[in-house]
Amino acid sequence: MKKKCELCTSRANTYCESDQANLCWSCDANVHSANFIVEKHSRTLLCHICQSPTPWTATGRKLSPTISVCQSCLNAQNNVADNHQDSSHGYRHDDNDDDENQVVPLSPPPVSSSSK
Repeated sequence: MKKKCELCTSRANTYCESDQANLCWSCDANVHSANFIVEKHSRTLLCHICQSPTPWTATGRKLSPTISVCQSCLNAQNNVADNHQDSSHGYRHDDNDDDENQVVPLSPPPVSSSSK
């Protein structure tokens, strides 16, 4: 069963522990841009495939739509790729694969802060 946004019933992309709510990108931005306190809520990105929580968290007024994948789905996709391996040409590549959205890397990027 797919998780729905608590506010608009669209597909949920994040989970906010503080609000105890699954939210789509748009509602997440609306809720977390209300003031500087809710802007600090840490939200967990949901897996693009199965919608289980991933290790990725984010804070801020508006999160950029990002595709995150949990370890289970990543392992499943790697097993499928291994089964489709062609010994003379490596992995098969579909031309449509390049049309995907941004994918979250396996390790978190370094956090930088700027002071004004």
